[in-house]
Amino acid sequence: MTATKRLATTTALMLACCLSQAKAQQAEPAVHQFEGNGVAPFAIYLSPSVKQGAAAPLLLLLHGSSGEGPSMLARSSLKAAANKHGFIIAAPTGAMHLERGYAWNIPGVVTAGGTMPGAGDRDDVSYLLAVVDLLVKQGLADRSRVYVTGISGGGRMASWLGCVAPTRFAAIAPVVGLRAGTPLKSDTTQADPASCQPESPLPIITFAGNSDTTNPMQGGGSPYWQYSMRAAEMRWATLNHCQHTMTTQRISSTVYQESYDGCQDDAW
Repeated sequence: MTATKRLATTTALMLACCLSQAKAQQAEPAVHQFEGNGVAPFAIYLSPSVKQGAAAPLLLLLHGSSGEGPSMLARSSLKAAANKHGFIIAAPTGAMHLERGYAWNIPGVVTAGGTMPGAGDRDDVSYLLAVVDLLVKQGLADRSRVYVTGISGGGRMASWLGCVAPTRFAAIAPVVGLRAGTPLKSDTTQADPASCQPESPLPIITFAGNSDTTNPMQGGGSPYWQYSMRAAEMRWATLNHCQHTMTTQRISSTVYQESYDGCQDDAW
């Protein structure tokens, strides 16, 4: 075989290989940009394990300060969980520019960059609820099974949604970001009860680490943070009308779990 024929054969084999890989990639589920009815675009992952035409559980995934939705979704590994358990994921992006990304507009609360949202900034509470409404209207999401999680600034935004729109979510899961309203001005070690008055109990699971210096478990830090994770937990236990005191369970030498039970409407 001549060098030219060998090259032609090799090129044909490489082309066939690439076409095969391209077809395989096309068959894999992808992250899409979704928009409609005036709602700003957001990333969405439609798990292939969800039955076509069925309204699925929806997880609203909120990025941290200076992040954005698509990269948060790509890094989270939640697509594998969605495939296993049959839910869809929406990953919007906050309204306010911060460094190389964006931050959430939590009304009346300064961002991680120290900026107070202005009157012209998009209302991210309304935006996130509109994202949910759009997916429900399209028949993609089950309104009774909408959940929200987020990390850091996204966790604070998830907490805020729990304060102002608890009936819209089945549960919230802030990661290093649990809050129960803004710090009390007269005593910043406590949450201001007037700033978080949910109309109904809400199940919550939250995660944190004691090496976090941005949102420290013991409190302090930035003006938006100040009171401790324990103070936030205790406030939510009060809001959920939990009857029993907190219990602590050691999971490993470095991990422990704190929980409340006997809460109204099986909130926990």
